Amino acid sequence: MTTVLERLNTGLAACLETSESVILLGEDVIDPYGGAFKVTRGLSSQFPERVLTTPVSEAGIVGLGVGMALRGLRPVVEIMFGDFLMLAGDQLLNHAAKLRWMSNDQVRVPLVIRAPMGGRRGYGPTHSQSLEKHFLGVPGLRTVALTALGDPAELIKRAVLHDDDPVLFVEHKLLYAARAQEALTDFEVVAAAGPYPAYRLRVRGAPAAVLTFAAYGYTAELARQAVTKLAYEHELFAELIVFTQLSPYMDDALLESVSRTGHLLTVEEGSRQLGWGAEVVARMAEVMGPSLRIARLGAAETPIPAAGTLESATLPQVDDMVQAARDVCRQ
Repeated sequence: MTTVLERLNTGLAACLETSESVILLGEDVIDPYGGAFKVTRGLSSQFPERVLTTPVSEAGIVGLGVGMALRGLRPVVEIMFGDFLMLAGDQLLNHAAKLRWMSNDQVRVPLVIRAPMGGRRGYGPTHSQSLEKHFLGVPGLRTVALTALGDPAELIKRAVLHDDDPVLFVEHKLLYAARAQEALTDFEVVAAAGPYPAYRLRVRGAPAAVLTFAAYGYTAELARQAVTKLAYEHELFAELIVFTQLSPYMDDALLESVSRTGHLLTVEEGSRQLGWGAEVVARMAEVMGPSLRIARLGAAETPIPAAGTLESATLPQVDDMVQAARDVCRQ
């Protein structure tokens, strides 16, 4: 079984092999370094004319990618740390996401921006954030979160080769070492239909769930541990909906689950205030009405510390999820 990182590397290699329009851009992406997290290792040796290292300028890299996309190429831009996306915010929000609409649909911007996100590695306040919430809801920009449940190679290939609109491809750093498509013997896993599917997980053989978790990225891995702990230690049975596409928002799988359980807990690594979970909860409340019992869990409203103990206290942990689940089910 290969890792998520290896499958991403394989997927990018397949994209370069499939289409000469695919170009990889980023800081230090060429060999022997192969990117800060080694996702592009080996690719510049195989495709030296289409894997290009760039100056340290996120605005410049993304701007170049937008221009390439307008000229018919399919560029993939690597942002070394997702925290630095804010430097390219104007290019993303006011150019990549809008040009199709400003041109009366005469042009498309098939640009993929890969962004390693998240903490839990002690990198400190400016290299550990989950900033994707600031890009959700931007018309014309799709945001996709990597998961280990499906095949990361197929997910990146879908974004690079088949999506004609800009895609922000969020990769939590701790998922790189996870096993891709690992067989979860204790869980039933069902993938919803669609190019960027959501996944429903529940403990195999468990009674009907009374709570729905909603999560994405590495936080979904922690939520899965919380679901297991709730089942075996507290006899509280939940199911987990793992989102892949964060925006435009799609909620069919979640709505089906919540309509059965009547309780919803959203979990995210970004700060809770005005976050992804707030939108999910609002959408479900609009449909379900006052009968729905809801709760949200996210990071503290502080910068993320570098010290391990403080970082752990700042970001949501498995025990925090267990306690929040028990609390919402008492409502």
